[in-house]
Amino acid sequence: MPQYASSIDISASPMVVWSILADVEHWPTWTPTVKRVIKLTPGPLAKGTAVQIVQPKLLPGVWRVTEIHEGRDFTWVQKKPGIRITGSHVIQATAGGVRVTVSIRLTGLLAPILGLLVRRLNRNYLAEEARGLKTRSEAHVATIAARLDPQTSRTTS
Repeated sequence: MPQYASSIDISASPMVVWSILADVEHWPTWTPTVKRVIKLTPGPLAKGTAVQIVQPKLLPGVWRVTEIHEGRDFTWVQKKPGIRITGSHVIQATAGGVRVTVSIRLTGLLAPILGLLVRRLNRNYLAEEARGLKTRSEAHVATIAARLDPQTSRTTS
């Protein structure tokens, strides 16, 4: 069955990256692959949480979290007639920060056909999402560092 993935190294702690990744309602602020997110289940991201996502060039879909490990990973699934789409988001600590892998797996009767139709789009979207997460996470770290460094708060005349 078709599967697509993108990995990227991010110079940030796992908790910084997780806080951005798990805040799904704000994804449209850091990735152009998501236009709107509506959380259908209140509270923090948890097993069973349902989220409607609107993406360019795709029909809106409801994703339900099927597995989650706080600070490390979560998996969610979207089901439509003839197709099951599983999205995975994994954070692995590295010496310089983290490596994030985002992936999509298509299963079901229509998976081979849909996989061919959206192959390029899936690859592009996953790469863009990974880059957007990197940019947002590293900007967050830089902002915190600037606040903590008294040299950056001084003005020169």
